[in-house]
Amino acid sequence: MNIENGDPSYTSNPRVPFEMATARAPMAAPDGKPLIVHVLCALEHWRFDGPMPRHIMPAPHGARPVPDVPNWSWAEYGMRCGMPRLLRVLGERGLRADACINAGVLDAYPSVAEAVLDAGWEFQGHGLHQQAMPDADEPALIRAAIDKLEAFSGQRVRGWTGPGLKESLDTPDHLKAAGIEYTCDWVIDDLPCWMRTKHGPLVCVPYTLELNDSVIFAVEKHTSSEHYDRLRHSLEAIEPELEHGPRVLSLSLHHHLSGVLHRIGFVEKMLDLLCARQDTVFMTGGQIVDWFLAANGSSGSAANHGEED
Repeated sequence: MNIENGDPSYTSNPRVPFEMATARAPMAAPDGKPLIVHVLCALEHWRFDGPMPRHIMPAPHGARPVPDVPNWSWAEYGMRCGMPRLLRVLGERGLRADACINAGVLDAYPSVAEAVLDAGWEFQGHGLHQQAMPDADEPALIRAAIDKLEAFSGQRVRGWTGPGLKESLDTPDHLKAAGIEYTCDWVIDDLPCWMRTKHGPLVCVPYTLELNDSVIFAVEKHTSSEHYDRLRHSLEAIEPELEHGPRVLSLSLHHHLSGVLHRIGFVEKMLDLLCARQDTVFMTGGQIVDWFLAANGSSGSAANHGEED
């Protein structure tokens, strides 16, 4: 990506042309239902032989021990007990989610991977393990993760969310070169956007930090009902906007956060609140891309105008 110093179109937003939400061209809602709900479940492999990506309990004296048994156990409990709960509450309601999955999960937790495949979830790239992608080996690691997921699932991997949403300046170019159609890393809009890359346009599918259990519970340390409360307030605020066109509302769920006993009931309440609405459709990332391509009526060429090969 050629980011020119001093060019405001690059220094403010080098990939996605800026546009206020109120200026966007209207698009037809899928099946006439303007509230598109996008559920992503992150399935993460926290390596026992490395530092933990997050902590529920800090080590004494600021140390980062390896192995870090209590913090590794936090994630391990989520895989053992949290994932069955998330699979149950989504399955009972006939809902598919995006399996935003570290490819290392296939080896470390094969029964979880099989359960997700059996549930019909969409597999989405999320690196090899839950650690930031190194810039130098990024193209090879992206390709390795995609190949591993496709060989296991039999699905073409269309989407990517980086571990911790971490990107280098060149990540979108690498993703597009690897055949990825969309990314959820750029949390910038309530509708899909076209992104510039060296290899042609890439779709930004809406994701969330505000309705993300990792932010709410692991970072901000809120009470168990906060995710549900934020969803209720978000729905109240989005009502008038839906009169002008569709919007995507995302929910981010992690096995070690939303799958624990004191929160799983609130996940059920969130899903039931959404399922009870007559204007709502649940869609995976790939389904959102398919709808966007049809409703937008564009190949994304405008986003890549002037981009060098």
